[in-house]
Amino acid sequence: MSITAPSRQFARFIRHAGPAIASVSALILAWETYVQLWGISPTALPAPTRIIVQGYEQREALTGHTIATLQATTFGFASSLIVALLFSILIDFFRQLRRALFPLFIITQTLPLVAIAPLIVLWFGFGLTPKIVLVALVTFFPMLVALTQGYEATDRNISALLASMGASRWRIFVMARLPSALPYFFAGLRISITYAVVGAIFAEYAGAARGLGIYILNAKNNFRPDLVLAAVFVSATLTLLLFGATVLLQRAAMPWARLTEARP
Repeated sequence: MSITAPSRQFARFIRHAGPAIASVSALILAWETYVQLWGISPTALPAPTRIIVQGYEQREALTGHTIATLQATTFGFASSLIVALLFSILIDFFRQLRRALFPLFIITQTLPLVAIAPLIVLWFGFGLTPKIVLVALVTFFPMLVALTQGYEATDRNISALLASMGASRWRIFVMARLPSALPYFFAGLRISITYAVVGAIFAEYAGAARGLGIYILNAKNNFRPDLVLAAVFVSATLTLLLFGATVLLQRAAMPWARLTEARP
């Protein structure tokens, strides 16, 4: 039993992650082969091995800047999550608010980051606040839409049954509408978390003291594409880890979904 269970988990991991690992490995191998065989200059396209070596040599600086970006991402995403949850509840209870507020929320998503990021930095300075604001601005709307759609997906028969038993509107929301919204919520969460790191880096790129964005800007100005790509790889890894964290959180919050997936 103790041997079979881990082997099954490993086989399941290989089955799910194997194609992705193989495709990424093939891409990196083709990249390395192309650079080495055609003698491409490192200032034009550095090889993956050079990026890894230079990134390792700069590991202390990269770690410090990554922590700054992760801090902005975490605080910004948490703020966005709280605000999206509060607004989704208000919209669900007061339907007129949806007609009044949704056009404004949609307008916020039409604002180009390249234009709004410098303004936010100008308004809030070069500290942590502008990065939190920009991350929240980028990630708020997908979660709000996911939650509101999830509430609407609630089975009307369940709501009617609870109402017939004397449950209040808030009780119906907690017992029926909120659980029904969980799959939609986690779908929006996975979408938003991929935007969060990008939003934080973009805010740093527009103006910051520390973070992967400012590190990329400095490396670009010093004509170091290897360090630029090293920071990009760190950013991609950070995004994948956060995405994986949302998947684990969903499994913990919705254990019944795993039973459904396990069915043949």
